[in-house]
Amino acid sequence: MGTLKSRLLTNTVITVTSLLAMPAFAQVTAPAAEAGTQAENGTETDIVITGSRIRRPDLTSSSPIAVVSEEEFALSGATNVEQVLNTLPQVIPGLTGFSNNPGNGASTLNLRGLGETRSLVLVNGRRWMFYNTNQTVDLNTIPVFLLRNTEVVTGGASAIYGSDAVAGVVNFNLRNDLNGIEGGANYSLTERGDGARYTFDLAMGSNFADGRGNVTVYGNYMRRQPIFQGARSFSRNAAGDGCIVPGSTNSTTRLGTPFPSGITPATCAARGGEIGLIPQGSATVPIATFTRGVDTFIFNPTGGGSRLFQNPADLYNFAPDNYLMLPQERYLFGGFANYEVTDHVEAYTEVSYVNNSVPQELAPTPIGQNVSLQIASPFFNDQTRAVLRPLDTDGDGYVTSTVGFRFNQSGPRNVNQQRDAFRILGGLRGDITPSLHYDAYYLYSRTQNTQFQQGNISRSRFAAALNTEFAPGTTTLRCRDASARAAGCVPLNAFGLAQASQAAINYVTINSTNLEVSSLKNAVASLSGELFDLGLGAEKIGFAVGGEYRATESRYTPDTFLASGDVAGFNAGLPTSGGYNVKEVFGELRVPVLRDRLFHRLDLNGAGRYSDYSLGSIGGVWTYTGGVEFAPVRDVTFRGQYARSVRAPNVQDLFGGNATGFPAAIDYCSDRGPANARTDAIRALCVASGVPAANVFTRAVQPSAQIQVNTGGNPNVREEVSDTWTAGVVFSPTFIPRLNVQIDWFDINVRDAIGTRFGGAATALELCYLVAQNINDPVCATFNGSRGSTGGIGQTQGGTNPNFVTDNTAGLLTKGIDMQVDYNRNFGNVNVSFFYLGTYLHRYRTVANAAFPDRVNISEGTIGLPKYRHTTRLTAGVDKAQLSFRWRYQGKGQDNRIENVFLGTTRVGTDPAILPNAYIGAANYFDLTASIDVNDGLNFSIGVNNLLDKQPPILGAAQEQSNTLPSFYDVLGRDFFVSARVRL
Repeated sequence: MGTLKSRLLTNTVITVTSLLAMPAFAQVTAPAAEAGTQAENGTETDIVITGSRIRRPDLTSSSPIAVVSEEEFALSGATNVEQVLNTLPQVIPGLTGFSNNPGNGASTLNLRGLGETRSLVLVNGRRWMFYNTNQTVDLNTIPVFLLRNTEVVTGGASAIYGSDAVAGVVNFNLRNDLNGIEGGANYSLTERGDGARYTFDLAMGSNFADGRGNVTVYGNYMRRQPIFQGARSFSRNAAGDGCIVPGSTNSTTRLGTPFPSGITPATCAARGGEIGLIPQGSATVPIATFTRGVDTFIFNPTGGGSRLFQNPADLYNFAPDNYLMLPQERYLFGGFANYEVTDHVEAYTEVSYVNNSVPQELAPTPIGQNVSLQIASPFFNDQTRAVLRPLDTDGDGYVTSTVGFRFNQSGPRNVNQQRDAFRILGGLRGDITPSLHYDAYYLYSRTQNTQFQQGNISRSRFAAALNTEFAPGTTTLRCRDASARAAGCVPLNAFGLAQASQAAINYVTINSTNLEVSSLKNAVASLSGELFDLGLGAEKIGFAVGGEYRATESRYTPDTFLASGDVAGFNAGLPTSGGYNVKEVFGELRVPVLRDRLFHRLDLNGAGRYSDYSLGSIGGVWTYTGGVEFAPVRDVTFRGQYARSVRAPNVQDLFGGNATGFPAAIDYCSDRGPANARTDAIRALCVASGVPAANVFTRAVQPSAQIQVNTGGNPNVREEVSDTWTAGVVFSPTFIPRLNVQIDWFDINVRDAIGTRFGGAATALELCYLVAQNINDPVCATFNGSRGSTGGIGQTQGGTNPNFVTDNTAGLLTKGIDMQVDYNRNFGNVNVSFFYLGTYLHRYRTVANAAFPDRVNISEGTIGLPKYRHTTRLTAGVDKAQLSFRWRYQGKGQDNRIENVFLGTTRVGTDPAILPNAYIGAANYFDLTASIDVNDGLNFSIGVNNLLDKQPPILGAAQEQSNTLPSFYDVLGRDFFVSARVRL
């Protein structure tokens, strides 16, 4: 009968591999059993812990490890792994489902806030597929419903896993040995009736050949409906910091509590006001603007006439056109198989495929550039002609002015990120002797990302369509440039609401298709086992040795318009293409020194790896680690570790083609800088760098809060190096069974950090004008030739874009303490379990440029990097029912833009004495879930996240998007979910 059932299940698996899938039935497992992964070919006590390749008979480790069980994902109603990972205090959210602009449709991991490229993602202990030229893993590709547990390792692990493991490692352990059918469904909806998310999952597995093999296949379908920013009160009006003066036109438009800005409190107070959040105008005022000297004019809605631009009343409110939560549709399929060929040889394979579609939507394209305008154009009335005529210095009837326009008639900008990714792995493993094991595998993964963009505008066509003339002998308006006319140019009336003809809109509007392809080849072979014991009661010395080969390739092929730079809307960029390989050898030792001889336990461990890169800028590098575990008594274990790690530059770092971007920055030659930055020395430096003397410290130098720059790769970039120190204590008292307390200190220091030269445009401007103050200094030379006739930076201001390439110029330092408590106990027929994970961030410091080592950015305790965070869960179960309560805490934060009011100091950072109202209070989120097992194979759960409907803080200019940090704070509000799971 058993054989018949096995055959039936095997046949069923084969015939339904194309079906959609559902999450696996949640298994409640004691916390201690979650800390390791059962070794496939070892004894019942043989386990492998993330951060080591050596099998061991216990769950100990010299490096801090936090383990999240599968139950946490089920109790959270998670449809993507990001929903749980980003609640962990060791994780600062990277890109998420709330990242519209900036964003690219992916969900990324950012351990310790050190960046997604420094956080290594593994699945079942092996590298996962990446999706872009930055070689970053998209967490959307990991099947939530198959998770056995997730292990988070703090600090460098390059000696074990190679490059990228600088901030740490997250290993997703999937169940790959099912013997049955598991399925389920999950549905989520906000209290406001929007943002529906649903998943359907199915996993099927069967043993075969009398238990010598197993095959498991799975599938998933997931869909997420969008929410626009206009659907929430905190995000429906785009807002920025400003000075609110009682009785003024903006005094009634305040959105939130007092908050700092580029205007210092003293300056604002002198005006009789206070710092506050000011919303931008409305979606009905996207009319063209033009400049005359330092004045900006706006056209009347009906066209023709013009008046002075009013700030903020005339600012365009772009918020309602942007996604708050992005839509998503995902198909995910895969399978595992293993077969014991002989008693010493087991073959295994893993296959996965993901099709993921994530659209983004932004407000209609804004454009601003110098163009030639015909004064006699019928698009203007006499009043506007009188405003323009003083600019006609040569009397030819034409003037040159910076014209800005929002292309509402073209509709919003859309981009659909369509990703197809697959990964295939095959390997052999087994026992050579009872104490000697081997494992060898090869994996190949490839991701193709196709971007379909709509709503871009051709800059050359925009300029040509505004530069008009009358056809000879007629009053018919035409494009002035003959070659443009031959190419179909149509005069564009941008000087009012809906004044442009459809033919003109069609002429300037362009769509684009961009292609990004990335691949990984990885071959690993290792030998592990035991040597001998030291005769002091401890186990035998364990070892692992092996070799690894990795080859990465990526290319980005932009549309012709994007590659040419002749585009407004989505950022222009040149093609990127490149790759490299690395050959590595590694070794690891675990030395149990003694057991119950004077002390309870003493273990030592160490690992080393030599990596030979094909890149001339790197060559060969060593990474290594050493650690100790010391338990004076059974109840208490002290542990510590040092690790030297590296991160090799990725394809984007090395070979990235120049791309145009618009970062937020303060040009200290404009009026956007603080008042105490308007010194004679800075004025002289501004004039020397190309700003007309009359325009220094005026808005004409920087009309927008963003400036236009180019960024790109650098083939001479070297590897970055990190040193990680960890030390901690584990307390598991025998007098309180099932209680575990862990406290660990971490210190991660990254040198020669790979980043944008001079820290990017915002930092470079600060370093040049506030620190170096020397036109010949390299940081100031970056802006040479970039200023246009009005003094503005970048092509949009008539100058050239300053170029910021990748470089090894930065330094990063983070220190803190992790705390973890887990406990479970039966009180009669009630089982109670408790879990707590918290982090205190003692230091987070960055040096943007090694040339200015004393210019330190102090970021601990700022918004998005609070000094303290925690997540905790209390669960009570009776018979087959349980109730679970979770508390997520985000500590208070202070505005990190306070650096803008510092002058003459060597540090920038927080100082409440200067800006006393700069704090955003702590955020508390409470979640509740109820679950019941109807029988051994059927479970129902219902839950609500953000039970008290806590709204996010409105941050003004400190925002990432949506007036807040939508990936850090909860922006959905009260959110319900219901799920059903079945196991046969």
